[in-house]
Amino acid sequence: MTPQAPDSRNLYVAVALCIGILILWEFFILGPQQKAERERLAALKKQQEQSQPATPGAANSTTSAPGSATAPALSGAQLAAVPRVQALLNSGTRVPFDTPSIDGSIALTGARIDNLMLKKYRETVDKKSPEITLLTPKGAELSYFAEFGWTGAVGTPLPGPATPWTLQGAAKLAPGSPITLSWDNGQGLRFTRIIAVDEHYMFTIADTVENSGTAAVSIYPYAIVQRQGLPKDHVPNWILHEGVIGVFEGSTKLLTYAEVADEQEVKVEGNGGWLGITDKYWLTALIPTQQEKIQGRFAAIPGTAATQYQADYLLSARTIAPGGKASVEHRFFAGAKERSRIQAYEEAFNIPRFHNAIDWGWFWFLTQPMAWMLEKLNLFFGNFGLAILALTVIVKALFFPLANRSYEAMSKLKKVQPELQQLQTTYKDDRLKLQTEMMALYRREKINPVMGCLPILFQIPVFFSLYKVLFVTIEMRHAPFYGWIQDLAAPDFTSIFNLFGLLPFSVPAWLSFGFIHIPLHIGVFAILMGVTMWIQTKMNPPAQDPMQQQVLNWMPWIFMVMLTTFPAGLMIYWVWNNILSIAQQYVIMRKNGTPIEIIDNFKMPAWMNRSTESGGPPDAKT
Repeated sequence: MTPQAPDSRNLYVAVALCIGILILWEFFILGPQQKAERERLAALKKQQEQSQPATPGAANSTTSAPGSATAPALSGAQLAAVPRVQALLNSGTRVPFDTPSIDGSIALTGARIDNLMLKKYRETVDKKSPEITLLTPKGAELSYFAEFGWTGAVGTPLPGPATPWTLQGAAKLAPGSPITLSWDNGQGLRFTRIIAVDEHYMFTIADTVENSGTAAVSIYPYAIVQRQGLPKDHVPNWILHEGVIGVFEGSTKLLTYAEVADEQEVKVEGNGGWLGITDKYWLTALIPTQQEKIQGRFAAIPGTAATQYQADYLLSARTIAPGGKASVEHRFFAGAKERSRIQAYEEAFNIPRFHNAIDWGWFWFLTQPMAWMLEKLNLFFGNFGLAILALTVIVKALFFPLANRSYEAMSKLKKVQPELQQLQTTYKDDRLKLQTEMMALYRREKINPVMGCLPILFQIPVFFSLYKVLFVTIEMRHAPFYGWIQDLAAPDFTSIFNLFGLLPFSVPAWLSFGFIHIPLHIGVFAILMGVTMWIQTKMNPPAQDPMQQQVLNWMPWIFMVMLTTFPAGLMIYWVWNNILSIAQQYVIMRKNGTPIEIIDNFKMPAWMNRSTESGGPPDAKT
């Protein structure tokens, strides 16, 4: 056994350094990489590459061989973007829709779903701020829309982006009140489209084709979701996936926007599944009938205004004999990635792994039940901040026996520190003898040094899981606590450098030295976290190695600075967890008769302790 093996501080320091390395990696390595990625994407936008769009059905024969068709391709050529309102006016007649969760309209030209707002979500914490706009018409800046159609019948007009659909019946789309669109190509094919929407975020598009001509025709249904440019608030982040996503044959396919731009086109296929474009909180997803074989594709083409990103699929051919008809059904999700809603859709429509639309991360087996528990606790307390405090208590209760054994081991270890120091002095030139005597002391006092590190090892995945839940779940977005904390998913914006707003000047968020960025918004909970970590350090037995002890002494303050940019909810969790740990450790140390200098000194000055022990006041000279 190596000389350091019995020292529990080794493992503690190693774990702390691992966390520190991850945090420093984000600041000093990932930060510059993100900056370079943003510059690369900006340069990509300026490219002037041109590409001819593939127009559905623009060939020379009446049929297309199976498998030879593709969904419409992207076009790199774009006109200058116009304001969103002007784009809505330019798109012609529209059919409005309104549900408890979304509102917007559908353009009759092309029957595109291209104007959609989320009624329950605002751009800022101010409830009077505008609704989140998810879908925007073609021609507007950052356009984003879904399109459905048919392709593959060469020389036969088929419905596509420019098709002038006719509205029949109801003039407004609402839950329980679908709309019906129709179009006749003038060559024997009549197309009917019924669009329905539920109370949340799911559209159903049912297409029927009737052939009154004299020849059979084979056509392929397709579905497209396309966006121009990147989201306004997009920043590449290692903790979260944003870009295209799909599930095929039980396997999840993830590509960032940058990866799609590099690849230009990625093809996938399988039976059923789904695919779309995902952001931090929002999702658009195309969902075919699960018995269908699909040819999926992710693509990107640089344009004169911005890169266009597309996810699409092509279904198997429908061969329609004279006098016959064929039909197809698509589903289209456009909305917020609410955990319970996503799960309900997965079960109701048998959508494989639809819950993967939310990036649960490596510790999905912890993050998913943790998100569920926070939702339930929020329903009980009416506040997600209180739910976090309650969840912390539950986690502490689960690990209570393990933590007790850990604190007992650490308490005993601290109690024998004088003997350990005496052994180090006696056998300072004989490391083997020192380790032998230390192990004998541990056995005699029934001390297991490794037990002191186990709670930390178990706490790390819990910490990262909660960080993930706070960072990616829509339920935490704009969730208030009390006082100045109005968004548990955002960092605390206050700073000690202006006394948390009492002094009449603002503090910049960062102090930058080249690629090194030091956060200056060090708020109340960040300071409390540093202080409580420092108290824990002082309650624990000191490290045998002076260098390790120096690392431990500095670690609370390094964490205080580095973690201040983390979500406020996470800081509240950590502070509350530290307070509970200090209380538990205090009780265990008192039970074992272990001195607690850091707390005892707060209660009574040292000279008062000495005077009490001597039976009278201290000597004047003393």
